[in-house]
Amino acid sequence: MTPVEEYTDRLAAREADVRLLEAARQRMGSVRLLLAAIVVGLAWASYGEGWLSALWMLAPVAVFIGAVTYHGILRRRHSRAIRAVQFYRQGLGRLQDRWAGTGNRGERFADIHHVYAADLDVFGEGSLFELLCAVRTRMGEETLARWLLAPAQVGEIRRRQGGVRELRERLDLRERIGMLGSERGPALQPEGLLAWAEAPAMLLEARLRVAASLLPAVLAAALVTGALTGIWSPVLLVLIIEALTLYRLRERLEEVLFPPESAFDFEGLKILEGLLLEIEREKFDSPPLRALAEAPRPGNGSASARIGQLATLVRLSEQRLNPIVRAVQVPVLYLLQVALAVERWRRAYGMSVRGWVEAAGRFEALSSLAQYSFEHPNDIFPDFLEGRAQLRAQGIGHPLIPRSQCVRNDVTLSDRPRFWLISGSNMSGKSTLLRAVGLNVVLAMAGGPVRAEAFELTPLQVGASIRINDSLREGSSRFYAEIIRLRQLKDLCGRDPPLLFLIDEMLQGTNSNDRRIGAEGILGALVEEGAIGLATTHDLALTELRGLGEGVLQNMHFEDHLENGRMHFDYRLRTGVVTKSNGLELMRAIGLRV
Repeated sequence: MTPVEEYTDRLAAREADVRLLEAARQRMGSVRLLLAAIVVGLAWASYGEGWLSALWMLAPVAVFIGAVTYHGILRRRHSRAIRAVQFYRQGLGRLQDRWAGTGNRGERFADIHHVYAADLDVFGEGSLFELLCAVRTRMGEETLARWLLAPAQVGEIRRRQGGVRELRERLDLRERIGMLGSERGPALQPEGLLAWAEAPAMLLEARLRVAASLLPAVLAAALVTGALTGIWSPVLLVLIIEALTLYRLRERLEEVLFPPESAFDFEGLKILEGLLLEIEREKFDSPPLRALAEAPRPGNGSASARIGQLATLVRLSEQRLNPIVRAVQVPVLYLLQVALAVERWRRAYGMSVRGWVEAAGRFEALSSLAQYSFEHPNDIFPDFLEGRAQLRAQGIGHPLIPRSQCVRNDVTLSDRPRFWLISGSNMSGKSTLLRAVGLNVVLAMAGGPVRAEAFELTPLQVGASIRINDSLREGSSRFYAEIIRLRQLKDLCGRDPPLLFLIDEMLQGTNSNDRRIGAEGILGALVEEGAIGLATTHDLALTELRGLGEGVLQNMHFEDHLENGRMHFDYRLRTGVVTKSNGLELMRAIGLRV
């Protein structure tokens, strides 16, 4: 069964579930109204006219409470079923190339100064991140973004590949994770949670624990005494002492219970609890995933249960705004009681939170890559080579272009040649090829599958100069921005892993003579330090660079032809320098006198 067929069948089943649950929910709502009317009628009959005993109300009230409870269960099931429908609709959207702008774009990770993120559309609408991202926590977002922004070591890449392979067919697991939480994204901030969890305890004094237990007990005794003797001054005295205690502790209570940056988001904690529970329940075969599933387990219980306890304490803290709780806050020292419980939790489990958060984020990033692999079964995992920098790709395609429109090409870079200089007109496919190579290498170095028929490479660090623009705010021209980026690429040379450079329309902002001299110097410096790459140009003078050494440069080109006043492209890469120029013909075709 293809991914489209699988998603279509499951979507139909989940939509049927939604219809059944909606009908059951409406029926139970009617039952609730009927039971409420019966209770009101019996109340009037028993208290108003005294026709019946009040005992007749017990059974209807009990049934009404049960109906309310069951109605709540139906609402939650209905909400989860709707999320399941959305999960498969989004999956079909990706498979049918209707996904751009509908998912998590990861725009908060975008950095125009990163050496390839903006150039390769890693973040933003229609980006690689939006296509891949299938996470429910900010930890998952951050882990996936981190993997896409920096290459991993080969050993780590192979561990990720093993995890992706095992998770690829676990569609039920991804569905359950996709149904966690509500439609809105969780506000839980992992940095804030970790800062709070690993901070020293604020309420360690034994006298506070004694006061929290003793003062409410003394107040209860004073109330009993007052009721028996009519002397209420001890009650007032104890209430004053309790109020002063809370006032003096207010700053420490706020630091414990109300940390900044949404570290305590109830829904976010419940999603984290659910995610950890799924990891704990699942049985894995590969050692990396088994280690990941075992990592969240503390010695005295499961991580999901401990996060669930913290979520409960957060909910108790939020109840301070409840009118009933507010009425007894001072008498029972409510905030102090909750804060002490939170401090006990922090002392017991605070230093374990980082491991739980990292495990959750890593699992979600692997699950995102696994979802992509499941939905693109023809994409393969790359093979990694040893030795000097090299890349051999057969039938490589752009992963963000629909398969029906994706034209594939072969790319080979090694010692001979070390880089290709690609010529051709605008829209002929030069920039698309650079992005296709760059994105597939990014996927490979993140541990994911690539869009190619065969793909071999040594570990590589991508560096790109493709989408370079001037900046009025920063006071820089396009040419200045480009040479700054080229300097960044130069600084990456000589490091581990070697650089794969992708340079579009090299030195376009200067004259032809400076462009030729500059290109020869820059490209020569890059390849001398072990880099390989691709560069494109309109300037055919660059195709005759002589100072780079024998076999270092190979000229390639894309062709086009003019037909009935329109440019046509086949996007096929060819050996050698482009021999046709249709620029003048195109200008004449639109009415310019040249």
